[in-house]
Amino acid sequence: MNINATLFAQAIVFAILVWFTMKFIWPPIAKALDERALKISEGLAASEKAKTELAAANQRVEAELSQSRNEAATRLADAERRAQAVIEEAKARASEEAAKIVAAARQEADQQIVKARETLREEVAALAVKGAEQILRREVNAGVHAELLGRLKTEL
Repeated sequence: MNINATLFAQAIVFAILVWFTMKFIWPPIAKALDERALKISEGLAASEKAKTELAAANQRVEAELSQSRNEAATRLADAERRAQAVIEEAKARASEEAAKIVAAARQEADQQIVKARETLREEVAALAVKGAEQILRREVNAGVHAELLGRLKTEL
């Protein structure tokens, strides 16, 4: 065999191999590489979209937390104000009730003083009558001398 013929035959076989590879093997490989590149780019785009959505969700969560904290603080302040108002109202009612009790006690004490004075007057009048009776050594008739005894009570 001649070296030229062998070289020529090898060149033809190589050309057939290149043609076969370009026709049947290279397109599926290129298609797989393109699909993989497309999937990677879609994955990167989805990742970026997820990052932006996550950032937006974090902002919404922070806003909601801030609003919840503000509402809780407002409710707590309202509850404290209501409690303070209830305490003040209870103190006012207690003061009024204490004033009423003191006034009632004073009125009752005044009544007892008046009653004690009246009783004392009657006892003093009875003692005065007894004393006058003993001095005069005669009996004083209460029915007859009622006017005199009444004046004596009022004077005492």
